[in-house]
Amino acid sequence: MDPLQAGVDCAVIALWLGDEGMEATQVCVGATLAMKEEALAGTSPHGGKPGDKLLDFLDSL
Repeated sequence: MDPLQAGVDCAVIALWLGDEGMEATQVCVGATLAMKEEALAGTSPHGGKPGDKLLDFLDSL
């Protein structure tokens, strides 16, 4: 369930995200789950940085 739909105050979400101001939080909470899923589907693992030994190691755990 979306935090706002669950009744979580936007200021609490800003604290969770570590946002400096509420403006950044408003952008994040305004996105729908479908929008977030679509954005994630367009990314590649590790941000497209092949050969990162630390991330490869962490993936192997």
